[in-house]
Amino acid sequence: MRSDARLLLVDKEQVSALLPPNDVLDAVREAFVLHSQGLGHVFPVVREPLANGGIFGIKSGAVQSEGLLGFKAAGFWPSNRRLGGEPHQATIMLVDPATGRPVCIIDGNAITTMRTGAAGGIGLMELARANSTQVCLFGTGVQARGQLDYALQLMPTLSRVRYVTVSDQRDLAFEAHFTGRCDIAHASDRNSAVAESDVVITATPGAGALFDLASVQPGTHLNCVGADTKGKRELPEGLLQRARLFVDDRNQACQIGETQWAPDVPCTEMGDLLTGKSHANRQQTDITIFDMTGLALQDLTVARMLYERAVAAGTGSSIPWPW
Repeated sequence: MRSDARLLLVDKEQVSALLPPNDVLDAVREAFVLHSQGLGHVFPVVREPLANGGIFGIKSGAVQSEGLLGFKAAGFWPSNRRLGGEPHQATIMLVDPATGRPVCIIDGNAITTMRTGAAGGIGLMELARANSTQVCLFGTGVQARGQLDYALQLMPTLSRVRYVTVSDQRDLAFEAHFTGRCDIAHASDRNSAVAESDVVITATPGAGALFDLASVQPGTHLNCVGADTKGKRELPEGLLQRARLFVDDRNQACQIGETQWAPDVPCTEMGDLLTGKSHANRQQTDITIFDMTGLALQDLTVARMLYERAVAAGTGSSIPWPW
């Protein structure tokens, strides 16, 4: 048995230093393509409520042809806010598929935020109208910020942002983060903000419909992030039936995404657009929805990139992990 095996630990600060946005975008695109080609396999999701009001989940997968295997243990602990911490928590483990031994344990918070933001950016590039200028954003948390960061980077035509908060109050720190990049302001009327926007991004805890069905105008594209558990939703009843629906994974979206509320609505997987198996052929009046439940393969391709860079840079803590 091997007594010289080691396990690499990569913490939050080290992760953030090794994740350039464009490289994350490439890794997420690769995950979509692998999924479409049938080379990457997503295993059944674990997503369960906890007695303390939190949610715990496991997303796992493998790419046999690339020797990639692992999982992300993650969830939502709302009481963390009282401690001054982030309620979303995630940890990723890469495993050697030949032996089952752990290779690397990585703080997954930044990875989750950036890979989800990158996936949203890909959705915008594939589905939003090219001349889109106005965004309505629900939420001002870590994920909302990540979504808007990628949106502004990848669609330079987006110049006007109106955001909605749970408290219906301005978030000055959120506004400051985007000062100089867009015209950003708090929306006092959420339905009007939706009606005036080309793009709607929902990044909330998914406690219920965020706006009225009638406010969604022809031509609108929606990126939906918050529905990631059974019972969660952000969209009003009837919208899925009016729209053209796109998902990251069909089965997963029907189980835990917005699609759970209308599982019979036809949908197209994003990876199939990227590989050319399907085509969006968007018309100017189409309402399009990207139901984003988050692929384990995205976590794994980004984590693999980060692991390789950490090894090359000598970053992280390598500890003995003998058999």
